[in-house]
This record gives sequence, structure tokens and C-alpha cells, in this order.
Amino acid sequence: MSSRPRRSVYVPQEIEPKWQTIWAERGVMKADDASLKPKFYDLVMYPYPSGDLTVGHLRNYVMGDVLARMKRMQGFEVLHPFGWDAFGLPAENAAMKRGNLHPRTWTLENIAKGKRELKMAGILYDWDREVTSSEPDYYRWTQWLFLLMLERGLAYRATAPVNWCPVDKTVLANEQVINGRCWRHPDVEVEKRDLEQWFLKITDYADRLLDDLSLLDKWPHKVRVMQTNWIGRSTGAEVDFPVDGLPGEVVRIYTTRPDTLFGATFMVLAPEHPLVERVTTEKHRARVREYVEKARKETEIERLSTEREKTGVATGGFAINPVNGEKIPIWVADYVLVTYGTGAIMAVPAHDERDFEFARRYDLPIREVIAPPNGPQGFLRQAYLGAGVLVNSGQFGGLDSTAAIERICDWLEQKGIGKRAVKYRLRDWLISRQRYWGAPIPVVYCPNHGIVPVPREQLPVELPAEYKPLSEQPDWYQTKCPIGGEDARRETDTMDTFIDSSWYFLRYASPRDETEPFDPELANHWMPVDQYTGGVEHAILHLLYSRFFVKVLYDAGLVAYTEPFMRLFNQGMVKRFGQVMSKSLGNGVSIDELAGAQGADAGRIYEMFIGPPEEDVEWTEAGLNGVVKFLQRVWRLVLEPDSIVPEGVASHAKVDVTVLRRKVAQTVGKVTEHYDELRFNTAVAFLMELANTMQDYLQTGGNRDAEWDATVRTLLRLLNPLAPHACEEMWERLGEKGLIADASWPEFDAAAAAEPKVVLVVQVGGKLRDRLEVDAGLSEADAVKAALASEKVRAALNGRGPSKVIYVPDRLINLVP
Repeated sequence: MSSRPRRSVYVPQEIEPKWQTIWAERGVMKADDASLKPKFYDLVMYPYPSGDLTVGHLRNYVMGDVLARMKRMQGFEVLHPFGWDAFGLPAENAAMKRGNLHPRTWTLENIAKGKRELKMAGILYDWDREVTSSEPDYYRWTQWLFLLMLERGLAYRATAPVNWCPVDKTVLANEQVINGRCWRHPDVEVEKRDLEQWFLKITDYADRLLDDLSLLDKWPHKVRVMQTNWIGRSTGAEVDFPVDGLPGEVVRIYTTRPDTLFGATFMVLAPEHPLVERVTTEKHRARVREYVEKARKETEIERLSTEREKTGVATGGFAINPVNGEKIPIWVADYVLVTYGTGAIMAVPAHDERDFEFARRYDLPIREVIAPPNGPQGFLRQAYLGAGVLVNSGQFGGLDSTAAIERICDWLEQKGIGKRAVKYRLRDWLISRQRYWGAPIPVVYCPNHGIVPVPREQLPVELPAEYKPLSEQPDWYQTKCPIGGEDARRETDTMDTFIDSSWYFLRYASPRDETEPFDPELANHWMPVDQYTGGVEHAILHLLYSRFFVKVLYDAGLVAYTEPFMRLFNQGMVKRFGQVMSKSLGNGVSIDELAGAQGADAGRIYEMFIGPPEEDVEWTEAGLNGVVKFLQRVWRLVLEPDSIVPEGVASHAKVDVTVLRRKVAQTVGKVTEHYDELRFNTAVAFLMELANTMQDYLQTGGNRDAEWDATVRTLLRLLNPLAPHACEEMWERLGEKGLIADASWPEFDAAAAAEPKVVLVVQVGGKLRDRLEVDAGLSEADAVKAALASEKVRAALNGRGPSKVIYVPDRLINLVP
């Protein structure tokens, strides 16, 4: 037997660590602030360092890396940084579970693991720009920005209700209240307490935040709608309902439907409304107080649930409807929130679903005041929410309901009992957290000077080393007043972690700057972010807060733009065995496992090929192994083309050099477009098609000449962003100098990509009806579409479809009626 030379074998475990080291040594993704190239800022949302990463976490990081690598090859100066959203409750909870472990220790250990795993996946960042929000060199500037808000009148203290656990002596987030009890102490009821807390006046920017959504045409429509609804701008009227028996006292309501004022048959106050005690009669006081206490233990989410039955209690008090003088009862109900509108509503059960449900339950009157187009209904089986004609509405009866809104608002203002108003669902941002692991709020309470900001030169106000509530550390909170030097007390609340993430993208411009949060010139150079990628769970809070921060900084003259992120993409989640991939569920695949088995490159391609990137996808070993076979095929095409033995034209259609050249050009155009639009699954499919065409070319006797060599190199450059380790190795073995990461991106040749044209004869029932110029190689289905687009053919068919099709590719199609 004759011996054959040993073939080169694709072994990812041998090549991937090699190239990861080379990329790091050469600073491949290091951004040059002074570069004259066009800039491209490619950013993924910085993560919470939660421990071991799974391939489920990798999906958006791979997307960002593929785009960054392509943009570099296209000649852009790419900023692709990374950091860690490291403050917050999860670290404290983890520390509690592990005894005396300090949250900083746990956080830094996880960051080290995360960096190692990201590098193992071949994801390149400019690590010189890394930021960690829990380190003093970062939160110094978070505190600086808080002081800027304070100076501009955007930070203030106010009393707000909180969930208080009497055992842990701490505030609980709504999510930590389980059935009205402390999440760590199921037998302990949560208390509602009113505490002085810090807020940011985001409502001052409500109109701009809403109106500027029109600038974000490259954001998902769904996200813009979510933000629109969250801001919740509405127009209507504020109307004062006098309280019967309490001269001068009124219940002010806000309504978007002034046309239904005559249909108000009762009023509802939020349990926390300041008038509840005053309007409640002695006969009803005990029941009202009991109800109010119960409601205060519920979260807003629970109170607004559409699945729970509406409850309430009568106060015994009455109000006067100012439009008709009718005396109507005042109730208290938990479906009305003191934080929305005025904390009181006029209830119009005939035309509001919640009010209808409430009125039916408590046998309260239901009065129809808007009749549908077919006339008054009389007895209503459900609330009528549409437009119509006013009935039972005094002098406004017979008016169209839309026109009546303006007429009634005019009348209210003339009578001095109401006025037009604009309201927002958006509330000011409560940023106080009664927790250790966060950025301390940089103010001091002085007996003589009140609230005193910590001087900027004294920042950062660092956390004490001991892990326990700041309010229990007098050595830390006892200080001197920065103005008079007398004894004073530090603020012991820390800031909401969303503060940290509302500006981190600016810090990347100058992460080691020790004189300011960011260098305005560099920030203006790199910003706004060209591509921002992350989960849709951040569609409202993080993105809204970041937009707010940038607008404040614009007003302060620190940045030259009003929006931080020009293009936004929300990736779907990776599932396994039907559940979102997670180590805790036992269905996670670690980066170590992947790299040690199929290799990081296979995992990267599979993450992108598994399905549309915006949709949730299911991870399977079979799918991953299919990608491994694709990489092995590319390896053979590039490095072992002689192993692909010609099989002749019997089993394959002839692929000549013209067909190959056209396929290469078409693939360059499609892959470039689909990478840029983050449609990676279809880009992978195009690359697989090209590899198949290349294999067919060799199997039908194609020459391995200069044309072939150019084709191989084009394939590698297109594949490189997805499978960078394998492509670097093959590039080097081909004898190319330098890294493929630094190679230029293939140019699209439209002429070479164009399909040749042929004249297709079109017959109907065997008779010539038209001649059409079409692309050569047209499929039968596309040929039928082209034929039916002809007016002559449609006339001959006389409205009928073909019962039979005879198709001779590139020559003739006969539609038999």
C-alpha cells in the first residue's frame, strides 16, 4: 500500500490559546484616540460580575466582537471597551450566604473569572479602558456627578414610603417583599415607613425624553413604545371636587376624559392620600384604618395587578361633583396610587373598566354619559370605552365626545373649578439605598448649615472597610462640617446602582483621568455610541436614566450631543432543555467546557447561527457539532484542498471559475450587509453556501490557481470575525504576513455579483404570450412569479391559475390553464 502524507487536522485546543496570547501582546483592539480613521464606538451593556459565565451569557458579547472585528478590517478606529456593573444587592446577598465574605472580595474574584472566560472565548476588548463601578477611582466621579445634579437643582430630599424589615433593620426592594413579609424572614411582616430620601428630578426632562425618541429611528420600535408608555404623557384637566361638610377642602382629581365628568358616581382616594383621615367619619374610621394599613404592605405591582379582584372601603364622607352639584360617596381603594396623578380619581364606572368592576362589586351607581353610534345602551353589561355622543350631561348633551372635551375644559376654566393640565406617569427617581455596597451619597448634615455637599477635592467619600450598614459605623459617619468645622454627620445612604450605569460609557473615553469624570474632548470624539447591544430587560430604566444623564450633561456644557446611543439591539436569550441557560438550574455550558471540547470558534459561530439574534434560541449539542463539521470543511478547503478528490460531473453540476467568482462576489455583499445589520444567522448561512460552492468547484475539476487562492483568502477574511482563532491559524499557514485581524475587508464588486440574464419564453396553453429577461438559473417558483407578473400572461389566463407548469430552465415556461 502506498503511504499518504499526514493530513493537517483542525485541533482548536492547540491553536486558540496561541492566538489569544498574540492578540493580547499586540494590543489588537487597543483604540487610538488620535487616529484619523473614522471612529466606531461598539458597546455591549456592562454586566454584573455574577460568577462563572455560560455560553448563554456570551451571545451579546460575541455579537459585539464580530461587529468590532469587521469594522476594524473596514478601516474604522474601533472603541470596544468593557467594564463591570459591580455595586448592588446581589453582591451583598452572596456575601450573606457565604458568612463573613466581604462583597468586594466576592466581586473582584468574579471579575477575574469573567475576564479569563471572555478572553478564552476570543472576545477582544481594549482592557486598558476597563472600569469597575465599585472601585473608588470610578465612584469618585459618580459622586462628582451627583454634586453636579445638586448644584443644578436636580437632586433633592423628600419623604417617601419604604418597605422596612424590622428584623434586619433595613429597607427592602419591592421584589424582596413576599406576601407582605420579609423575604429572609417569612414569619415577619414588612412595615411601611416614611423616610427622608434622595431623588433626582428626571421629571424636569420628561418632555425632552419623550420628544427625542423620534431621533432614535435605529432603536427597536418595541423599546421606544415602552419608554413612551413609561413616561406616560397625557393631556386632560384637573378638577376640584369640594368635600361635603369641610368648607374650603377639595379633592383634586386629574382626568383625561373631561367628557365623562357627568358620569362620576363616586370618588376613590389612594390609601396614602392625606385627606383619608379627614373625610372618614367615626363610624367608618376603624375599618378604613385597617384597610389602609393592609394596603400599605402591598407593592404597587400587586395593587395594580389586573388579575386580582378590586377591593375598597367607604369612608362615610361625600364630595360634590362640581358640574352638576350631585353629592357622591368617597371611597378608599388600593388600585389608586398616591404616586400617580393626584392620588384621587373620579370614578366613572360606565366608561372605565376598573371603576365598572368596583361599582358592580359594591353596588354603586353606573350612569351612562357617552352613547355609542347606535344610541344609548341603558343597562350596561360592561364599560363602554369608545367615542360617541354625550347623554345625561346637562348643557353638553348631544355633543360629539371628542369635541366635548375642549368645550368642557373651556367651561371648567371659565367657572374656576378646573383647568387644562398635562400629566406624566414618570416619577422622580428615588436613588437612596439603605445598603452598604454602593457609592456613598457625598453630603454632610451640619447643625448650623444644613445639607452641605462634600467638597469635590475631598472625593471620593470611600466606603469603610468593615462590611455592615453605614448607619451602624459612627467612626465613619461622624465627621466635621466642610463649612464651619463643627461636628456633623455623613449621609449613610448609598446610591442606586443605576446611577453608576448611567454614565459609564463616557468614562471609557478617558478611564484614567484623575481630574474629571471624562475628558469632554475625547468624549465628544467617541460619542455617541454607534452600536449598543444588550438585553431588553434594560429597555426602560437603564436606557431612560442614561438618556437623562446625557441631557443634563449637555445642558451643563460638558457634552455636545443629547442622546447616548444611536443604534440599539436587544439580543434574545439562550435556552437549554427548554429553560434559560443557568448554572443554578444545572443546564449551563461553561466557557471552559466549550473551549475544551468543540472549541471557542465553534461556539461563537453556533451562537450566531442558532437563530435570529433578537429571538430566544435553544442550544443543542447536535447543532454545535454541525458547526464543528463546517469548520473542519473550511480547514480542508484552505489547507488540504488536495484531499477533496474530483468526482466528475456525474454527481455535481459543473462549477466553473465564472460561477465561483460570482458566488464569491455575492457572498461578500451579503455577509457585509448582514454583519452590519447584526443578522448573523443568515451571514453564517451565506458562508456555508460559499464553502459548498468551493467544494463543488474542486470536485468538478476546478483548478487550484491564483483565482482559487484569492477565493480562499476572501473566505477567511469574511469568516474571521466569527472564527478568529481558526482564521488566524489558516492565514499564517498560507504564508500571509501579519494578522488577518489587521487585513482589509473584501470589497464588494456589484458587476461580478450580477447573475447573467437569459430570455425566457412564456407560453399559456402552448401559445406564445411573452418574452421576459430574467436571471439565469431561476427556480421554477420564481419563474412562475415572473410569468404571472406579465399583463399579457394574466390576460391569457383570464383570471385563472395554472393547473400545470412545464418549465425548461433558462429557456421556456408553459402555464397550462
